[in-house]
Amino acid sequence: MLRLGLCCKFYKEPIRFRTSTARYLKGFSRVVRIAKISQLCLVNAEALLNAIEYCGRNNIGCFRVNSQILPLKTHPDIGYGLKDLPDWQAIKNLFVKCRNASLKLNVRLTFHPDQFILLSSANIDIVKKSIEELDYQAEVSELIGADVINIHGGGGYGDKISALRRVGNNFLRLNQRVRTRLTLENDDRVYTPADLLPLCKEYGIPLVYDVHHHRCLSDNLSVTQATQRALKTWNREPLFHLSSPKHGWGKTHQSWHHGYINLKDFPVEWRKLTITVEVEAKAKELAVQRLFKDLKLRK
Repeated sequence: MLRLGLCCKFYKEPIRFRTSTARYLKGFSRVVRIAKISQLCLVNAEALLNAIEYCGRNNIGCFRVNSQILPLKTHPDIGYGLKDLPDWQAIKNLFVKCRNASLKLNVRLTFHPDQFILLSSANIDIVKKSIEELDYQAEVSELIGADVINIHGGGGYGDKISALRRVGNNFLRLNQRVRTRLTLENDDRVYTPADLLPLCKEYGIPLVYDVHHHRCLSDNLSVTQATQRALKTWNREPLFHLSSPKHGWGKTHQSWHHGYINLKDFPVEWRKLTITVEVEAKAKELAVQRLFKDLKLRK
């Protein structure tokens, strides 16, 4: 079964997730600030439930949850724990409803933290903050039933071998609920599938194969070879990424995402696989719907 996934937000549907800035919230007392954050979190939990139900109604098999579902939770100045929020029990109950809805509707849930997550860094403070962010997303993942927290390899820092060794060492520092969900993705600037696959094999970390990134930053592997090797890293349904270049191949800024997917960019190798393909396209649910039709997955 080929499962198509929607990433983080909607283009047309009136389902919205809310956030704020630390600068704005710092202007309030701690009590008022926490009350405001609590309301944002409650709205986001309700929006997530609506998003899952929308996906279930429209045969979208996966939804990537925005990393700021609990806004600014790990911020160094205004961070908080879930139980610090006045509405924490209602938020938790909604998250449990999200998990139940995702199971009932067969909608897979994932996270893809921002690129400031750097397990490859030699800076102790950066790694510490990265681990704190992963802990937070694993906490929410456990509540809502998400099975993937996907990150990039990070920087190469002039020595990719040493940087990836740090990723492996820091992976071992993560708690169990992070390690069982963590995945690595090849990117368009530093790490190819060939770079990451040995690390994935050594530590049992699944590889999220991004074919667009691979086409931007190639290695000695073909799409077929990278697909097959990535599949072998998974102990559950594999997750891959797909996008099309905004200005077409051979143009500048090939890594920029188009609003929709060009069917020619969908690997023929993937058509008969049982995998999740997250559609990274600016038109969001409209792009997923169009790809369904182009692939003839829906009448």
